[in-house]
Formats: sequence, structure tokens, C-alpha cells
Amino acid sequence: MKNILVPIGSSNSAITTLQYAIDLAEQVDANVYVISVFQEFSKVGGMSKVNTLLKEESEKRIDAVLKSVNKKNVSVIAHPIKGEILEGVKRFNKHVPVDLMIISPRSNSQREDVYLGKTSGKLVKETNIPVLVIPENETFKVPKKILMAFKDGKYSRKKSLEPIYKLQKLFKIKIHLLHVETPDSTPEMLEVSDKLKKISASYTKTKNATTYQGVLEHFQSNEPDMICVVRRKRGFFKKLWEANAVLKRDFFTTKPLLILRVKE
Repeated sequence: MKNILVPIGSSNSAITTLQYAIDLAEQVDANVYVISVFQEFSKVGGMSKVNTLLKEESEKRIDAVLKSVNKKNVSVIAHPIKGEILEGVKRFNKHVPVDLMIISPRSNSQREDVYLGKTSGKLVKETNIPVLVIPENETFKVPKKILMAFKDGKYSRKKSLEPIYKLQKLFKIKIHLLHVETPDSTPEMLEVSDKLKKISASYTKTKNATTYQGVLEHFQSNEPDMICVVRRKRGFFKKLWEANAVLKRDFFTTKPLLILRVKE
């Protein structure tokens, strides 16, 4: 895990999210890249001055956040990026391969009934980058237990599980597997990859209507420091992602949420 990306928005949680990323990067010997995206307008009709002002505002926002964190001995590199946030993150990832993206649940949204705002939800839904969602005002603590919930136990590509492999290797984390059988599960989905078996401290199989309901049922008995779920085209958050934003009534956790991406 060499490169951690932190897109910062307009919310007050930008400082705590970046500090969390820096504290994690210090432990895993990674670089932290901070980006703030600004929308550039057509230069026709004297809009060049407006674009310059927007870029300056983006730079000021990054500078203000950087001045409010303790960089420790971590390499923290800041970039204002023009364009739309999703396009900017994808473009950045082509030049600097991102191993993990750390975001706040509501980078721009102020609605209290929202868990993942539209911007954060879009980044989770439409990029192939593993994402760590940090609760607002969360400070970094080395996780001791992770509850990893999934419906499909097949993982053909080792890279899909790379973030959780590295976290376990570095911190000696106990990973408790929760295999959720839902009404649409197939026999193939009920098989468990050897790659998962090798990293598990325990394995539980449960029957629930959704993966999230399985997490709710087993959360208290496991008392995890972090939850890990897997994003597939037909997997976790499938229904929730339709509108990008995710309401707290549909999904909510006070623990850091690691979302792995499995290509199918």
C-alpha cells in the first residue's frame, strides 16, 4: 500500500479525514495525495478570470486543511484538479496508481439523514479503487478485529483482496468472515475461496434477506473495529447505489467501512 488518495470537499470533516489518512500512512509507509477538484468553465466571454479564481479557491481550501493537520514524517502531496470529481479521480489514478482512497461519508452534503452523500456515493459506485469510509470525527486506531461480510465467496483475483491482506499482515488483525446466504444466492456463491480461508480467524454462515441485515445481526457478537464489504456489480449496495446517495435509514455504521472492489 504505497499511495493513499484523499479527495477533500467542502465539509468540516476534511481535516479529520486527512489526519486519519496521514496516521494510517505513517503505519504502512505510504504517500498521501490530497486533491481538491474545481469546475473549469469555457474561456469564452472572459471566463478565464473566473477559472483562475476557482483554482485559487481550490488551492486555498487545500492549504487551509494542510495547515490544520500533523503531517508527521509522511509525504503529503496536494493537487488542485480541474473538472468533475469522478473524472478527476479517474484521471489521477491513471498517473498515480491509487491503492486506497479515504473519504468522509458526506464530503459535500450537510443533510443529517444521509450516510453517504452523492459525491462520496459516486466515488464508491463508479471507481475501481478500494475505499475506506471514515466516520466523521474519527481518529485513527490500529484495528484489532474486522468483520468481513460477503454474499459471494469466490475471489479469483488476489488483487481484489490486497488491501485487507496488507492490513492483516501489518497489524496482525483478526478477520471474522460472515458469509451471508440470501434468497438469490447460488450454489457457486456459497463456496469460499482458499484466499479467504487463509486470512480468517473465524467463519460464520448466516441466512438473511440482504448482506446488510447479516451485518446487523452479527455486529454486536463480533464487536469489530472495522467493517469490510465487497462491491460487485450484483453485490453489496446494489439497490442503495441507484441514486448514489445512501440514507442512514437504509445503511449506517459508526465504524470505518472498507469497501473492496471485485472485477467480474
